Amino acid sequence: MGTYHIVMDVIAATSADPFPWVNLFAFTVAAAFVTLTPGADTALVVRVAAAASGRRAMEAGLGICCGVLIWSAVVAAGSGVVIARNPALFEVLRWVGCAYLAWLGIRLLLYPRRGFGEGRGESTPSPRSAFFTGLLTNLLNPKVGAFYLSFLPQFVPVEAGASLFPLLLGAIHALQGAIWFAILVAALTPVLAFLRRPGVIAILDRTVGAVLVAFGLRLAFDRSQ
Repeated sequence: MGTYHIVMDVIAATSADPFPWVNLFAFTVAAAFVTLTPGADTALVVRVAAAASGRRAMEAGLGICCGVLIWSAVVAAGSGVVIARNPALFEVLRWVGCAYLAWLGIRLLLYPRRGFGEGRGESTPSPRSAFFTGLLTNLLNPKVGAFYLSFLPQFVPVEAGASLFPLLLGAIHALQGAIWFAILVAALTPVLAFLRRPGVIAILDRTVGAVLVAFGLRLAFDRSQ
């Protein structure tokens, strides 16, 4: 929070423009750091790319981006303020999100795959399942929820129209996410054949599962939110 106020004060001191360009710039920078920080979303896209294809991974990424738009709509509707000011309700949402991340991780730890489409009844994610898995991973991620419910409103100036400005900020964040996932998938494409080799996918599943479980536990016991 301190970094945000310092950046805002420095830029505001050199700008007399009444339109909230300063807020847009500050949010764009902050959201970029959040987007590039490895987390459950990135781990999911990497695994889907290895399990299915770059296209399926992008579909999961689009689900994540839609989750971002939904969070911004919640803030725009005013629900974000209600949830942020209701510790009990926010705690319920936080624990639901932690449980979902832990559930995804435990499944990968206990039932890792060793291949895909090799006659063992295994199937790769469908477009619909990849999209909705990405959507739910984002919507039930307490880190994203905390960012939108408590942090995003600080970038919304009263004169900008509180009902629309959060949607613009959410669109910026979603676009950043789509660009990042496209870059990530493109970088993974040359090594997908290796990631799909017998044994490697099991290691990848267990690694991603451990990351999701650890991420869920860290958020569950993180009292700074």
